[in-house]
Amino acid sequence: MSGSITDVEFVMRNLAENIVANETYFGELDAVVGDGDFGYSLARGFEIVIENWDSYDRSDPGVFLTKIAAAVSARIGGTSGPIWGTAMLRAGVQLKEHPQIEGTDVVRALRASIEGIKARGQADLGDKTLLDALVPATDTLEAELNAGHSGAEVVKAMAVTARSAADATKTMQAMRGRASYTGERSIGSVDAGAMAIAVLLEGLADAWPTN
Repeated sequence: MSGSITDVEFVMRNLAENIVANETYFGELDAVVGDGDFGYSLARGFEIVIENWDSYDRSDPGVFLTKIAAAVSARIGGTSGPIWGTAMLRAGVQLKEHPQIEGTDVVRALRASIEGIKARGQADLGDKTLLDALVPATDTLEAELNAGHSGAEVVKAMAVTARSAADATKTMQAMRGRASYTGERSIGSVDAGAMAIAVLLEGLADAWPTN
């Protein structure tokens, strides 16, 4: 599994379009125990990405990602902007000066994103955040690559893992974010951020070329 700036563009465009398309759904998920602005905030940030798509520096995949990260961070309010912006910035730093990206580069970039999210959000696995879907999905990515599977198979497996992991957040008590203020009332509903990771990976898997 290898790629270039074109592949990074494909992934980011797909994610941006699906974030905007799922604005209402993500907001409804967040409204159960949060303030309901998750979908709105993400959509406003990634609308800007789509509107300014042709203006971002494509000199290498890492630079491209860091430019998108800056745009999203500047636009998204609340906690989502810093979290998602940090994730993309950390990934972008790992991919700078890598015109050709291998699977191991993607794993390294996602691991860096995860560490950035942990530091920025003061969160970890089990706190009922997007990490509870992103970390196992990244573990699946690494395992699938090591098994020699195709890109389409890898992304599909990541989506399956993320969906299962997001569903499992229903049994958790939120320890971070607005949902944590509700204490035990947060048990019984899925985490909006974790489910967003699942939905976005499913959208990516559906669009991924099979050849």
